[in-house]
Amino acid sequence: MAEGANAVESALATRRAQVVLATEDALFRYPELIATAAGGGVEVVRISDGAVAKLAETITSAGLFVVCDLLDVPMGAVLESNPRLLAVPVEMTDPGNAGTLIRTADAMGADAVILAGDSVDPHNGKSVRSTAGSVFHIPIARERDTDEVLAALSAAGVAICATAGDGELSLPDAAEVLAGPTAWLFGNEAHGLSPQVLARADHRISIPIRGRAESLNLAAAAAICLYASADARGRVDYPRTGSSPIR
Repeated sequence: MAEGANAVESALATRRAQVVLATEDALFRYPELIATAAGGGVEVVRISDGAVAKLAETITSAGLFVVCDLLDVPMGAVLESNPRLLAVPVEMTDPGNAGTLIRTADAMGADAVILAGDSVDPHNGKSVRSTAGSVFHIPIARERDTDEVLAALSAAGVAICATAGDGELSLPDAAEVLAGPTAWLFGNEAHGLSPQVLARADHRISIPIRGRAESLNLAAAAAICLYASADARGRVDYPRTGSSPIR
């Protein structure tokens, strides 16, 4: 189940929605979404404010929910599609960071996200909200065995890249590497990538820091790396519309 207008709109657009739940107020405030649901054969059920109190995970709920199909896909299906850019969070436990990474990967034209190891469930409510609808746009796979993920990436001919302060390659000089099929590994929020996982990377790449900050947080590092990959492949189209893509 996902909550909010963004989630409902994206679920309907991608035909993942099974049932839309809405309060009387939400039916009044979101007539276009309700009409789209009804027109697409998706059942719309009116719910009470009491039901919202039990369902909502936000303090100020819009009173609008959607029940969806499960979103994750097999890792094998992702790799069989000859992906060019993958985001691979390893042991990512914070749902907000996971959602932000999925949203960033979607924005940068990544082909999929593979959640490796003991990572957060992408169906987690906070994670879904943090994607701002991107969870419905980009394939997401889960594989608990990180070694299996790394082996499968290598077997598929995808170069494995990881950020490291002592990387042998600086990100501005990595365009040739990033122009090919690439998977970026992103580590746990608290501990980063383990030495064992880092050793499996084909390329250890450093992000130059020009100012006095000691490091970047996970979301910032992921955005920089995925943008660099998209730029190297000529897939950044900014902005797509006349309005700012930032919200």
